[in-house]
Amino acid sequence: MEIVVPDEFKYLYVQTAERPVVKVPAAVLRQTAKPVTKLATKQVKLIDEMIRIMKLANGIGLAAPQVGVLDRIVIVAAGGMKPLPLINPEIVAQEGSQIGEEGCLSIPGLYGDVERAAWVRVEAYDRKGRPIEIEMEGIAARVVLHEVDHLNGVLFIDKVDEATLHWQHPSSRADAE
Repeated sequence: MEIVVPDEFKYLYVQTAERPVVKVPAAVLRQTAKPVTKLATKQVKLIDEMIRIMKLANGIGLAAPQVGVLDRIVIVAAGGMKPLPLINPEIVAQEGSQIGEEGCLSIPGLYGDVERAAWVRVEAYDRKGRPIEIEMEGIAARVVLHEVDHLNGVLFIDKVDEATLHWQHPSSRADAE
């Protein structure tokens, strides 16, 4: 799906120090991220920078490709939870269904309904390289699925119910993905 950004939203698509998130149509957003094979200082610094950028953008999730890095790293901070970095996340189980509105820091101002699993189990590594398994439901499940999609070059607009797509200024919203 091609995005035609309305004039009043175009300034949100200019990458600046205040808006460092990579925006569509950047090619990096459509590429598959590579697994992290060795956790080094570089990745730990990237995680810290991703958390900073996500907070700056008032986001509740962020994937490394959204900051121009093709590493399989995501941050999930849905529903008031502390930002949780996941390295090489794999969805190993999912159940149920939920339909909810999504947006994306890489497509600011565009929102629409997406159907996702209501519950997921994720295997990943934490910021210290230790294996973890975590279960998420509701908004946290939605966010982790959205972010893992980013690692595979998939955007929410690829799964959205197009009839629900609409433009709204991000500053008028309580959260963003």
